[in-house]
Amino acid sequence: MAQEQRLELKLSQKLILTPQLQQSIKLLQLPLLELSQDINQELMSNPLLEESVETERDAEAKNESPEAPRVEEEPFQAPGEDFEAPLEKIFGFTTDSYFEERESDGRDLGYFNESSEDVLSPFERNRKKTDLYEHLLWQLRLSHATEAEGRVSEIIINNLDEDCYLQASLEEIAETAKTDPTTVEEALKFVQGLDPAGVGARSLQECLLLQLGPLNLKDTFVEHVLIDGFHELEGKKYKQLAAKFKTSFEDILAAVKIIEGLEPRPGRNYSSDEPVHIVPDVFVEEADGKFIITLNEEGVPRLRLSNYYRKLLANKKSLGPEERQFLEEKLRSAVWLLKSLDQRNKTIYRVTESILKFQEDFFKKGAKYIKPLNLRDIAEDLGMHESTISRVTSNKYIQCPQGLLNFRFFFSNAVSSEKGDISSSTVKDMIRKIVSEEDSKKPLNDKKIVEILKEKGINVARRTAAKYREELKIQSHIKRKKWF
Repeated sequence: MAQEQRLELKLSQKLILTPQLQQSIKLLQLPLLELSQDINQELMSNPLLEESVETERDAEAKNESPEAPRVEEEPFQAPGEDFEAPLEKIFGFTTDSYFEERESDGRDLGYFNESSEDVLSPFERNRKKTDLYEHLLWQLRLSHATEAEGRVSEIIINNLDEDCYLQASLEEIAETAKTDPTTVEEALKFVQGLDPAGVGARSLQECLLLQLGPLNLKDTFVEHVLIDGFHELEGKKYKQLAAKFKTSFEDILAAVKIIEGLEPRPGRNYSSDEPVHIVPDVFVEEADGKFIITLNEEGVPRLRLSNYYRKLLANKKSLGPEERQFLEEKLRSAVWLLKSLDQRNKTIYRVTESILKFQEDFFKKGAKYIKPLNLRDIAEDLGMHESTISRVTSNKYIQCPQGLLNFRFFFSNAVSSEKGDISSSTVKDMIRKIVSEEDSKKPLNDKKIVEILKEKGINVARRTAAKYREELKIQSHIKRKKWF
């Protein structure tokens, strides 16, 4: 068969995401704090963008009615002798005396020097938590460890996680330190003797055993239970423990009570993690029986096109070809960003409005009245694609009369009941309430929870109830049981 080359025309449809479209999609799914950071980056890289700062005078001018008389501003007075006189008369000092007084402690530079620490309150001086690694290294430096032990101990400390557990094997540490395993074991024993008790453990069992020494519980019945009965202890099989150690049930419970008082995460009190503050993207408030939707724009820079560069582009003779091309590209990028931000705000508003329409009973009456809802319902209501709704509702929060809630809270599957379909969120709330009201000494298993739900007219399978319980981070009835 002969081979030949020829040209053919074919029509085909392809979805091509341009850089501008990719940027628009990215902005749509960004939460408020990340959006603010992204806009600040654009402000730094694009000279055609500038931040529009609204002064108090501008705000007053907006709110001022047309009939209100305008107050004439006083003419600006250049600094001089007459400028200092009002300051001295009103505040009792001049600018020179003010800065002379501030010069001594560094406040004129915007910070305090070391000698000014005594003016800080104890709360301000101690508000920073002690770092775990700094605390351990501080003890290491004050110890009488040899140079070799100190070097290996520092490597061990650097391989601890935030809970004080050792994450590297002794062989890996020996290879890193280029020493023998015996030296590593000695260094590990030294680290395990530091504060907090339990540091350097390689398992939960070892962590609890290390805490017995400071409590003078070595070679006691509690230690024997931890060493030989840890498996039964994890499953709360206390009767089996009593039979295993040939002792009374009361003795087992006494030992368990002491073990429960130990700390499974010794590094907890030294955590340097700062609390994560969630900023709502949308506010929903009720006023006169109606709900008002307000987008949160606090902390997000207001952008506008730079008049200076726009005039520069308008003047054809002021720029060379390369400068003009660069500024035109930046102008297109700036205009697209402004359009994308506007579209983002409009989409979030419309999605919130649609959620409010579907879940009006929830906003008015509370969590019991939340309805089953999925992304497709919102997409069909707004005439948008389901993926767009998914991006809008990702990592965003609504501040409403019911509290600060994730957008995804309003989406849940339907569960059949005698009164019709109800939301799975409502069923989870009922399971949480059932468990909270149970007898801690006789906790309810999943089968019993299903029976209670059935009495309330809700039919769910046992595996479904177990799944909801796990999603609520509620332990099984065996682990929830309390013996004392």
